[in-house]
Amino acid sequence: MLNELGIRLAVFLGVFVLAIAWEAMAPRRRRQLSRWRRWPSNLGVAALNTALVRLLLPTTAVGFALLCEQRGWGLLNSLEWPEWLNVIVAILALDLVIYLQHVRFHAVPVLWRLHRMHHADLDFDVTTGARFHPIEILASMILKLAAIAALGAQAEAVLVFEILLNATAMFNHANIRLPVGCDRVLRWLVVTPDMHRVHHSIVPQETNSNFGFNMPWWDRLFGTYRAQPAAGHEAMTIGVEQFRTPREQRLDRMLTQPFRDDAAADLPADHVADGPGAKEP
Repeated sequence: MLNELGIRLAVFLGVFVLAIAWEAMAPRRRRQLSRWRRWPSNLGVAALNTALVRLLLPTTAVGFALLCEQRGWGLLNSLEWPEWLNVIVAILALDLVIYLQHVRFHAVPVLWRLHRMHHADLDFDVTTGARFHPIEILASMILKLAAIAALGAQAEAVLVFEILLNATAMFNHANIRLPVGCDRVLRWLVVTPDMHRVHHSIVPQETNSNFGFNMPWWDRLFGTYRAQPAAGHEAMTIGVEQFRTPREQRLDRMLTQPFRDDAAADLPADHVADGPGAKEP
């Protein structure tokens, strides 16, 4: 357990520092608010989520995977496959579960009210990748544990998946500029910042596309891929129709957003994406 926490913390800090430096040297978009208006709240809710998960759930995902292995739970624990194949299948399956979960959080009104706190950030940078409501984080963790038990995912696979998910969430939310050719190639292998930024557009058809956090293939496979925002990355508006004042970026206001009614609709229109959208650049 200590090794798991140490590895994950080291990767988190390394990717976080690298992303901050990259954002400073080659930003993709101009900021709407200063870091000091947003970062304390975004990082504060991330710290709160970490503490709540440790307090309310008796085990980590990796620890639960070890328990499943010991008791022979799950599909993969009953198959005589090579270990390397079990690891690959488990990582792909868990990533698909996260993709499908993300789609449902946009499609179901009560879940969208939780998830929209993530989208209500007025800017898009590395800290946005850690900005999720505590109830959403707990629900996601419970679903992940259920998926691990059903799959029988090995602890090594779960550790690799957790590290990849955490690192790619920071990378694809970073406000960084990639050369067009590099982005075109990379988005076949991993979700890039330009690909995921489309998902944070205020335009409903764009919000409801590019759901992948880690692997980009599910969006292409299920028709939820959209290559570019209609207004372009520099001119597009980030966020949701509600909660657009700087005051709403305070931690206390963020935590109450799911429980407050607004003039705007509770569910983004056209919640099932129409298809691939714009053509590849």
